[in-house]
Amino acid sequence: ASEVARGADGLAAGVGVCPPLVWLEAVAERLRGGRVALGAQTVSAEAQGAFTGEVSAAMLAQRGCRYAVVGHSERRALYGETDALVARKAAAAQAAGLTPVVCVGETLEERDAGDAERVVLG
Repeated sequence: ASEVARGADGLAAGVGVCPPLVWLEAVAERLRGGRVALGAQTVSAEAQGAFTGEVSAAMLAQRGCRYAVVGHSERRALYGETDALVARKAAAAQAAGLTPVVCVGETLEERDAGDAERVVLG
């Protein structure tokens, strides 16, 4: 289990890493017994079924993941992930006992253009 730290504002914070899927098992082994939690870079919105290439939240939990990143700006921009899909992925993660890390950020181009706050606040 990871150690929870308290920031200056008193809020709890955990520390975790989210490696690419192909390195998940190796990183899990290195982290076992330590204070850093394991997470996944994405998760399927589907709990089960034939979804080739997707990884369910239950599979990630079985491998020791505690977190799953959903809604990353790259996945939104490159794969067309919508807010509705991100919400389904977050719900799937929670249902399997994972904590979803929901991204609401801007693209690099939007940040460079000074539009980060407008994009994030929507």
